[in-house]
Amino acid sequence: MNSRILVVEDDSQIQELIVEFLSSQDYIVDIASDGIEGYEKFKSRNYDLVILDVMMPKLDGYGLCKMIKRLDENVSIIFLTALGDEESEVRGFELKADDYISKPFSFNVLIKRVEAVLRRHKKEKEESDILEFEKLRLELQTFKAYVNEEEIELTLKEFNILALMINSYPIVVSREMLIEKIWGYDYFGDTRVIDAHMKNIRKKIQKDYIKTIKGVGYVLEKQVE
Repeated sequence: MNSRILVVEDDSQIQELIVEFLSSQDYIVDIASDGIEGYEKFKSRNYDLVILDVMMPKLDGYGLCKMIKRLDENVSIIFLTALGDEESEVRGFELKADDYISKPFSFNVLIKRVEAVLRRHKKEKEESDILEFEKLRLELQTFKAYVNEEEIELTLKEFNILALMINSYPIVVSREMLIEKIWGYDYFGDTRVIDAHMKNIRKKIQKDYIKTIKGVGYVLEKQVE
């Protein structure tokens, strides 16, 4: 799917040129002419990247950046501005912008900066969607599990149990936490169901990663080579 970009720029000529160049690279581009309009556009749909002018009427780029980050702290932002001094640039990065481009600028350079930011964001997102422990890897988007790079078949509950344990490592995961997080608050069945799931997981991963803490719960433990 092509990346969707929001361009918030009050100079109509620059706005038109940016849209033309980005569209020529198959990006889906929406535009706004001031900060308020930009905020309303951002609330209306999901964007992969926002290109912000700093000096705009009604709401400047810095203020809009803060508001956008409150809605989606992971969205990528590039400031595009005539304010090229170090103080302004530092302020932009303090607001967690991904890049800061001073006017006048080369449109070819802008395209390359956009590509770099989106590529970096995609890589970070892919890495955040993967959980690893020793030779075990879980892919959170596809619910696939691998041991030694070989895929293993896990039920959804088995997958979620392992994901919880990896996220909790090296803390012991209690039976109560497993019941609450995996089965839900309204589960009133026998807690021995956890033992059955742990037995199946151990059999499937064929690694001694899961250690039972008697009377408490379970914890992941690295194997000694």
